[in-house]
Amino acid sequence: MFENLNARVVRLLLAGAAVIIFLLGFLVCADILGRAVFNSPVKGTPELVSMSIVIICFLLAGYSVQSGSMIYTDVFSSMFGLRGRALAQFLSAVLGILFFGIIIWGSYEPMLHAWVSGEYEGEGALRVPAWPARIVVVLGSVLVVISYGFRALRAARSFATAKPDNVVTPTASTHI
Repeated sequence: MFENLNARVVRLLLAGAAVIIFLLGFLVCADILGRAVFNSPVKGTPELVSMSIVIICFLLAGYSVQSGSMIYTDVFSSMFGLRGRALAQFLSAVLGILFFGIIIWGSYEPMLHAWVSGEYEGEGALRVPAWPARIVVVLGSVLVVISYGFRALRAARSFATAKPDNVVTPTASTHI
């Protein structure tokens, strides 16, 4: 049940990232046209784009883990059969939990500071608040940790039972 809720939230964030990408396309086109035709670019475009890229990356990270689309190599794990793949996926999930856990740990305090202090990026005509990007980094990382946790549980079950239905088999395009 909780895994299904996580899947729904991750897909919702995927849709949100798609909307942001779509809107950024219009912003960049307007900036280019304004610069070329009217000699007046859209103010704040660099700040908005840089913040949006961070937001997009962390909105998509949970989906990448959940769908098995994170980049990995199976050169060694494929040589060891089902249990070898399950063990490799378990270790990969644990390392992912540790990595994104460190991101959460290192980003939580700056997120609170940005919220409380009203931290902004940019100077002049448009100042972009930093707290949305900082909140998305923390919340996106939390969803990644949860997704990796579910993968670790599935891999551990697969390792223990030697049943292939618990091992996540990513698409061929994600292999290196």
